[in-house]
Amino acid sequence: MTSAYHVDPIGCFPQEQIFGMGRIGLVVRKGNLAVKLPLRWSSSSDDEMKANIECLQHEQPIYQRLGQCAGVVPCLGFTKTSIQLQLMENGDLRCYLGQNKASKSLQLRWFRTMARALARIHDRRILVVDIASRNFLLDSELSISFCGYTESTILPLSTCMQTVDGGYSIQTDIEQLGAVMYEVIVGDKCKFDIWESAPPDATRGVWPPREGLPRTNEIWLGSIIEKCWTQGAYLSAYDLYKELDFVELDDEPSPLMLGVEDTNNLC
Repeated sequence: MTSAYHVDPIGCFPQEQIFGMGRIGLVVRKGNLAVKLPLRWSSSSDDEMKANIECLQHEQPIYQRLGQCAGVVPCLGFTKTSIQLQLMENGDLRCYLGQNKASKSLQLRWFRTMARALARIHDRRILVVDIASRNFLLDSELSISFCGYTESTILPLSTCMQTVDGGYSIQTDIEQLGAVMYEVIVGDKCKFDIWESAPPDATRGVWPPREGLPRTNEIWLGSIIEKCWTQGAYLSAYDLYKELDFVELDDEPSPLMLGVEDTNNLC
């Protein structure tokens, strides 16, 4: 291996220490930390490792921009080949749902946290781009947080987020969040791909046709999910949060919206 940085291959870590693995990264538990490393197999080439390291380094300024953002897994530090994160004991949302059934009250708590956190992320001029259940983590009390920004876009602080659109936008982030809500409620993964309906020579994606997405008329929160999938129905993630905040359950008091700041500062 002639890479400028030493990275241990996955075989060096005991199975019980491995907390998660993605396409380009490996998350290992070290004490009270979750450490994200570039994924390296024994057969990985230098070019593959270079690409994985670059993806990890792409995330670092995003974590710096986010800072102590509520609803985002806290970043506690990083090196050139690692990101140290707060340990989230219950792992990622997709794996959790594969083994557990979440009550409506827990689901609603998650959805409100997701939407409000997304509003804060957009306020920091970041497009998440890859919002999926595998990129939400749960702590010991099942509080949920965003994590994973290998596909994300960090924009100048002067950017008007409501008009920026290179294919991905705050609208596509909201649509993807609706797909995660659908997956949590129904139990089926829902794919949203702006490139699926784009011409082969396209340089940017297009909003996918409605017929490519599942029906929502007979599911809980279906009307809210439908609005997530309708371009422009929510002007911001904060608008989505406000609607979720007024959803009532039998065992939950009516929302008063007290102490909730309007984070819709997009232009």
